[in-house]
Amino acid sequence: MALRVESLTGDAVRAAIPELARLRVAVFRDWPYLYDGTVNYETAYLRRFAASKDAVVIAAYDGDAVVGVATGAPLSDHAEAFAKAFTERGYDIDRIFYCGESVLLPDYRGHGLGHAFFDGREAHARALGRFDKITFCGVVRPDDHPRKPAAYRPLDAFWMKRGYAKVEGLTTKFAWKDIDQPGETEKLMQFWMKAL
Repeated sequence: MALRVESLTGDAVRAAIPELARLRVAVFRDWPYLYDGTVNYETAYLRRFAASKDAVVIAAYDGDAVVGVATGAPLSDHAEAFAKAFTERGYDIDRIFYCGESVLLPDYRGHGLGHAFFDGREAHARALGRFDKITFCGVVRPDDHPRKPAAYRPLDAFWMKRGYAKVEGLTTKFAWKDIDQPGETEKLMQFWMKAL
C-alpha cells in the first residue's frame, strides 16, 4: 500500500465533501453505529461543518483513492446539542476543539492511520493557539445488542493510550436511523477529553 495522510483546510475541506460523505455512509453502516444514511444528508451535514473557517479534514490516501478521513473543528462551531452538553457543565466551549468522525475502510485498519488522524487534528488545534482541551464522542450501545459482533473490540484502550479519558456524566443524545429500524431513534453519545 502506498498510504499517505494530508491535512486539508479551507477550500480543500469543501472539495473533500463528496468523498467524506461517501465514506461516512459506507463505514457508519457497521457496528457500533449501524447508520442507515444517505449521501445527500451527509453532504448537507458536511457543508455545515465546512463552513467553520477553522475546520480540518485529515485524509488518508492509497495512491489517489481516499480510504479514510477524520474531521475536526472548534466545538463552538459544531452541533448545538454537542456544545450544550459542555456549557451546561460550565465548560468554555471557545477553548475546546472537537474531533468529529473518523472513518476508515476496513482493509486499511491496523496500519497506524487512527493515530495519524488524531495526530493531525491535535496538531491543527494546537496551531490555532486558542484551545486548551480537545474532545470527541462515541455512541454507547448495550453489551447485549443483537447486532454486536462477537469479535468486536471497543476502542477505549486506544483512546486512553492517546491520553483521552471518558468524562463521566458528559453525554448527549443524537438521533439517526439504524439499518434495521423503520425510523430514527436517539442514541446516547459519551464524550472523551484531554488537555492539549
